[in-house]
Amino acid sequence: MSSPVPVPTADSARTTVRGQAATIEVEMGYDAGRRSVEVRYRLRNNDKTQALAVFDRGNRHEVSIGRQPLGAIAAPTWKGMGEEVELFHIAAPLPNPRPISLPSPLALELAAGAEMSGAFKFGLVGAVAPKRLRWCLGVLPWQAPYFDSPTATDAGQIWRASFAAANEQERLCTPWYDVAKAVFLP
Repeated sequence: MSSPVPVPTADSARTTVRGQAATIEVEMGYDAGRRSVEVRYRLRNNDKTQALAVFDRGNRHEVSIGRQPLGAIAAPTWKGMGEEVELFHIAAPLPNPRPISLPSPLALELAAGAEMSGAFKFGLVGAVAPKRLRWCLGVLPWQAPYFDSPTATDAGQIWRASFAAANEQERLCTPWYDVAKAVFLP
């Protein structure tokens, strides 16, 4: 389940984000020709006694319609503001108006003190080339009332999360990544 984060290439950069619940090492790069962002990461649960929910597995609706394989890392959601683009793997709140098929967040259960690695590529849409990129990952110390319907996958145990987790999660966000310089800004 755990493997080292690959050595950075010439057009990528690395950073470490330390939160209360977890620490994440991130390598990010941008391919201007393909307009795609590539992110590789290694996440460590800082708590040696309590599991951690990791919200990088998408939502139940995407799985139920076959767009997302259960257990696989999902495509991130994103927000573009001109030349700045933020990517998110987080537990989202219940949409309003409420959809017929609920997009309940899915979480990977990461054991106490454990580590996991992940990676994704994401193609950006729109005509404006980004100058800065950022990625955020949502995590939550395990709270049993927020989780149900566990399913064993090759990636580990995947749980359906309550929408309340969106308000409780910690967001681990990288600093802004400068596309032209291929560095994280201080």
